Amino acid sequence: CTHALEMTALLLRLQPGDEVIVPSFTFTSTANAFALRGARIVFADIRPDTLNLDERQVERLITNRTKAIIVVHYAGVGCEMDVLLEVAKRHGVAVIEDNAHGLFGKYRGRYLGTFGDLAAQSFHETKNFSCGEGGALVINEPKLIEDAEVIRENGTNRSRFFRGEIDKYSWIGLGSSYLPSDILAALLLSQLEARDEIQLRRQQIWQVYYAGLRQWAEQQGVGLPFTPAYCDQAYHVFYLLLPSLEDRQALISHLRSHGILAVFHYLPLHLSEFGRQWGGKEGDCPVTEDVSARLLRLPFFYSLADSEQARIVDSICSFVPEDVRTRRASMT
Repeated sequence: CTHALEMTALLLRLQPGDEVIVPSFTFTSTANAFALRGARIVFADIRPDTLNLDERQVERLITNRTKAIIVVHYAGVGCEMDVLLEVAKRHGVAVIEDNAHGLFGKYRGRYLGTFGDLAAQSFHETKNFSCGEGGALVINEPKLIEDAEVIRENGTNRSRFFRGEIDKYSWIGLGSSYLPSDILAALLLSQLEARDEIQLRRQQIWQVYYAGLRQWAEQQGVGLPFTPAYCDQAYHVFYLLLPSLEDRQALISHLRSHGILAVFHYLPLHLSEFGRQWGGKEGDCPVTEDVSARLLRLPFFYSLADSEQARIVDSICSFVPEDVRTRRASMT
């Protein structure tokens, strides 16, 4: 996925000083790929419901130097693509999908990764379909295909040579070695052939979490994942939004005492050491700052046994956030 994003930056022909809008709530590779080409990263906030790029705030961030809007379909739930595409078209900027979480997810009946000019897929070991390390670049703009072939083949027209279109290949532009090995491709293919089975199992795990934790979450003031009715999610992440940072850390410790590893997720990029060099400061992306401090991801993988998941749910349901305990104590 990182290489796919780096190819995207090359295909956009970014120059130093160009601007790219990126959600602050994402992994560093989403921003790094464009920063490597000299682009200025403009951080955007997320929606409090889906945790996706807030489409209502994007337009005010666009300037005459903006070249692209990067969307990340968090947890495999689609961003508001209709609005984002309309804004991008009005201002003449590209839309790039970082679809690391969203393979086979849909927005209004259409697959994620098919909306933007380009889309990056991830096959990292943490993803629904994995070859250990790897990714793919989805090209939805036909005029970029030939350039992409050159970039992935070390800046040569080797692909045309293999098709018999030329009698020798040569160096014609910028590029690198972005081809996966045959062994990794074979490993990935075997999983893609079992796509329906893998997705169904992940859906079942997600639904067991939701059903088992819904009542507890309502009682304890804990947020659960939200999926709009017009989205078919990819079942990549199941998370909790605790009332506070202190409650999240307490639940992490509580679960660890039961032999269960649960982890937080992205730290706000705009508040990172490097993000501050781009001008990031506290208060720029308030939803990102709030969510990042409260979000906790639960164990979620294909081979998670029913008995293991039941133990996770039971352990969580035995936890009471501090502010809830305080309120209850004050009422007695």
